[in-house]
Amino acid sequence: MPEFLPVCRADMDARGWTQCDFVYIIGDAYVDHPSFGHAIISRVLEHAGYKVGILSQPDWKNPDSVAALGAPRLGFLVSGGNMDSMVNHYSVSKKHRQTDAYTPGGVMGKRPDYAVVVYCNLIRRTFKNVPILIGGIEASLRRLAHYDYWSDKLKRSILLDSQADLLLYGMGERAIVEAANALNDGMNVRNLTYIDGTVFRAASADTPVASIRLPDYASLVNDPKKYAESFYLQYTNTDPFSAKQLIEPYSEREFVIQNPPQKPLSQQEMDEIYALSYCRTYHPSYEARGGVPAIQEVKFSLVSNRGCFGACSFCALTFHQGRIVQTRSHESIVREAEAMTHEADFKGYIHDVGGPTANFRHPACQKQLTKGACQNRQCLFPTPCKNMDADHSDYLALLRKLRKLPNVKKVFIRSGIRFDYLLADRSDTFFKELVRYHISGQLKVAPEHVSDRVLAVMGKPRHSVYLQFLDRYKKINEQEHRKQFVVPYLMSSHPGCTLKDAVELAEYLRDTGHHPEQVQDFYPTPSTLSTVMYCTGLDPRTMQPVYVPKNPHEKAMQRALMQYRDPKNYALVREALEKAGRQDLIGNGPKCLIRPRGKKAPSGGAAMPAKKPDAPAKARALRQNPSKPAPRGGIRKRRR
Repeated sequence: MPEFLPVCRADMDARGWTQCDFVYIIGDAYVDHPSFGHAIISRVLEHAGYKVGILSQPDWKNPDSVAALGAPRLGFLVSGGNMDSMVNHYSVSKKHRQTDAYTPGGVMGKRPDYAVVVYCNLIRRTFKNVPILIGGIEASLRRLAHYDYWSDKLKRSILLDSQADLLLYGMGERAIVEAANALNDGMNVRNLTYIDGTVFRAASADTPVASIRLPDYASLVNDPKKYAESFYLQYTNTDPFSAKQLIEPYSEREFVIQNPPQKPLSQQEMDEIYALSYCRTYHPSYEARGGVPAIQEVKFSLVSNRGCFGACSFCALTFHQGRIVQTRSHESIVREAEAMTHEADFKGYIHDVGGPTANFRHPACQKQLTKGACQNRQCLFPTPCKNMDADHSDYLALLRKLRKLPNVKKVFIRSGIRFDYLLADRSDTFFKELVRYHISGQLKVAPEHVSDRVLAVMGKPRHSVYLQFLDRYKKINEQEHRKQFVVPYLMSSHPGCTLKDAVELAEYLRDTGHHPEQVQDFYPTPSTLSTVMYCTGLDPRTMQPVYVPKNPHEKAMQRALMQYRDPKNYALVREALEKAGRQDLIGNGPKCLIRPRGKKAPSGGAAMPAKKPDAPAKARALRQNPSKPAPRGGIRKRRR
């Protein structure tokens, strides 16, 4: 049986350890499951022969907390967790979230803001010369100068603010072993300047390899255009086969240098990583506090792939996992699924088989395996590349194997399905089996918007493609004698979205009868094209101006339009329609979004002027539905 890595001195003593090779400080609870980055990195190091201790959520108000496992022999590893700590703490309106799914019992506040920087500075206070290596999503996406939404500032590379020695970006399995071996051989951490997938500090910009010098930090702060240009240089240098070293100057004697990304893992390497001896759950010390909520989403799910060539502007996957899809073998995934079926609380349902995009099971084209992804051409946007291989046969074969496993009742797909890629496949076989076997009444997809103007800024396909998908989905459901629905993910206030575009989206919701219970407002997270647009007002791909809704009141109006049926949103919706010049949508007609109100009507009340119902109307209402009181204003036909 696998055992958890040491989390305290007693655990070290039980293993006969006097010192860890690495102490891994993480902002999450310790969950030894391959859906958690710290679990993969710690197990990869253990497999390579290193002793790793886990220090989860140390008390950042107590400097001694980072010394709980003593000084490591080779260095500290630091990660903020599976999410950026600021996204973990704050909603898009910068309000404190109430719960943290990555903390025992869902308790909020067990990690600091800007966790990587805080943890590293705590380490430096006690351990002056011990190497510090940082990684994970927070470090990865803040590796060079970046816009920070929560402070509304352009921040320096996290490598400088954290005082760390080396930053590992991306998934990092190869880079961490290479760095560990070099440190174990006695190499000074400052000399680890050659490892793919790392960022280091230097006193000189002299380099023996092909490089690109980015604008200096001061010019980025002073000139939004410079920042947009710099970011696009980074964006076009994310491919491991063609990327060059990037040099970002901070002063005449201070430079941050990014090496090209690590090469894609082979299928055998992916299989080996997921076959390591994970305990597959949270540390037992958390049981008394209610466990770790985040495990519920992944415990009975299977990771099939990593990487994404979807190129959505608001997604950071290009910067973190890259555009080249890497996959596990069928044998590896089926083995994990079989083991899963023997767990005591398995009920027969595999919750997901996927990754960033579920139906990407191989690189977009064969060229990517040797020459990488195109620098100035996307695979799916604005239209699918003619060289793209849209083929679901491998994914389909995998799902069929999983469905046949004993004790498996249903295999769901809950990762995102890229509908334009689905339509590009000449065969309908996967689409039909998706509808027949892998949906629980609803299929969630992400069209994000209906305005082609906004979709172009988002890097998403035109609205007509989504309508084509809906039509095909409906026909296949009819053929399969099923009544299943599509739940679209939609976003408000994305760069490029005006009030007129938001009204267009509201009209679409009216016409389709969709009533979104939750609305996603655009969230400017580090290192996405959309965040740079938000910061600079420029589209880095074209350097053309782009409209950015930043005013909180306008954003509230855009949100309200998506939920225009909610009486609480009446005043905001009316104001938005008037500002957009769409008063034609205020009235009693079937196409109107809201109805007119009397002057004295309360802001959150009914949409029609208050009118006391006459007795016959009230009586009719009670006869029709005796369980409900008669509506104010008499009987009305329901709008469809």
